[in-house]
Formats: sequence, C-alpha cells, structure tokens
Amino acid sequence: MISIFKYLENIDKELFLFLNGLNRDGLDQIVFFISSHWFWLPVVTVILVLIIRKYKKHAWLPILVIIFTYIFTEQVTNFVKYAVERFRPTHNTDISHLVHIVNNYKGGVYGFFSGHAANSFGLALISALFIKNKYYTIAIILWAIIVSYSRIYLGVHYPSDIFAGALFGVMAALIFYRIWKFLCNNLIKSVDTKDK
Repeated sequence: MISIFKYLENIDKELFLFLNGLNRDGLDQIVFFISSHWFWLPVVTVILVLIIRKYKKHAWLPILVIIFTYIFTEQVTNFVKYAVERFRPTHNTDISHLVHIVNNYKGGVYGFFSGHAANSFGLALISALFIKNKYYTIAIILWAIIVSYSRIYLGVHYPSDIFAGALFGVMAALIFYRIWKFLCNNLIKSVDTKDK
C-alpha cells in the first residue's frame, strides 16, 4: 500500500515539474496577476450583476449563499493544510531547486489542498447553479481552471492539490445549493428556485 502511495506521489511530482516547466518569461507577470485576488474582482462584479438582475429584491439570498460557500471553502482549506502538513513544491527540499517561481513568491509552507482551486471552483459552480446560463457556465468554469492552473505555474501547488481543491469546491457548492433549495421550498415560498 505504501509503495502505491509513493508511486502516485512520484507521478504527481513529475507531472508538476512538467507543467511548471512550461513557463515563459512573457507569461510570468500575467499568470502572477491571474493568481492574485485582483483577477477575481471583475468576475465577482459580473456575478453580482447577473444575480441581482435575475432575483431582483430576493438577490440578497443567493448572494448570501455564495458568500457562505466561499467562506466555507476558505476556512476548511486552511484547516486541512495544517492538519495534513504536506509541503508545497517550493518548500519541498527534494525538488524546490527545480521549481520555477515568479517574483520570489513561494506561498505558505503547506499546500494540500489548494485554496485557490477550492474557492474558484466553489464560486464557479454555486454561481452557475443560480444563474443557469450555458455560456456563463462555460466561461466561469474556464476561469476556475485558469486560476487553478496558475498555482502550478507559480510552483506553489501539485496537480493533486488542485484536483482535491477543485473537487472539494464542487462538493461544497452542491451542498450549499441543496441547502438553499431546501430552505426555499420549505421556508421561503416567494423565491422561484425551479431549474430552467
């Protein structure tokens, strides 16, 4: 069993080094910006506009659910990182000398699982479930993928960190959306929650 985990860990490291090694000087600062919270601002603005346009006076309810989803993914991610204590690639002395970093950014010590992946996929799915627009859904999922990949590019997460974070974000979004549907169907009859 241990050898299987070691094998998977080695694959994870090799895949990370391959993806991290695809860097280009001209992309470094662009990807660094993509990984920053400034890249979230226009997306959050679009989400707010679309939610308010669709739900009007009841918009505060889905907005609250989205905020709770984000807080949940953020807090659980931080807890898991310190519980698991898996070093980021930039802090792993076995491979840190091979890692491409940008602006000397190395992130915190521990990296499993990715908060960026959990937060971006959680936000992407919960907002897509509320907005229910095919083109929006495609765009927001692509945004989450780009944000998540930026963490590998910057050398602060393994692919497994990203995969686990994305999976957790999706699960969190589904759970909070189900809670929303339950509350609306049983307590808040005035909000239309039917899937369209």
